[in-house]
Amino acid sequence: MPEHADTAWFAQAFAGVRRERPRVVVKADLLPAVSVLSMIALLGIPLGWIWSRLAPPQRMRVIDAERDPVPLQLESWHRFDGLAIYLLLGLVTGVLVGVAVWFLRERRGPVVLFAAVAGSLLAAWLGMRMGIAFAEGLYTVTEAPAIGDVVEAAPVLESGWAVVAQPFTTAVAYGLLATWNSRDDLGRRLA
Repeated sequence: MPEHADTAWFAQAFAGVRRERPRVVVKADLLPAVSVLSMIALLGIPLGWIWSRLAPPQRMRVIDAERDPVPLQLESWHRFDGLAIYLLLGLVTGVLVGVAVWFLRERRGPVVLFAAVAGSLLAAWLGMRMGIAFAEGLYTVTEAPAIGDVVEAAPVLESGWAVVAQPFTTAVAYGLLATWNSRDDLGRRLA
């Protein structure tokens, strides 16, 4: 029996089983995507407030009235601590956002994923700005320090690359859940 005859029989037997691939829904998902983007972006305010409470200040000694204070020994490490704390907060927030957006079952797809990643990027940027503002409010100097006094400087975020952590983990968490789901329509339909 020729080899192509087996293939023809298989194609005829399972011709009715073939399913159409689900299409990407864009128009219906635009308004929910804007809502997702804005709600996630608002997470930047509590993210910044939490960072301002967790990040350690840098203790500095006033040496001269004309020059800036000098950090005490080993206190300059707190510059890294503030950045590391913000990165960890961004990583955790990104995972939580990715999982939460995945639970929007009727809106699963690339449009909402893009909105979640963009909202996470905006939230991370807003969190950096608000966190620095909150921290400066906590560590204000009310009166001029004398020479030899130790003052606490507000924590700072010296690298703008810290905004990448939250959108990256949002995309990774959502992508892993989509891969694990392995359905063509990502489980959008309830049936």
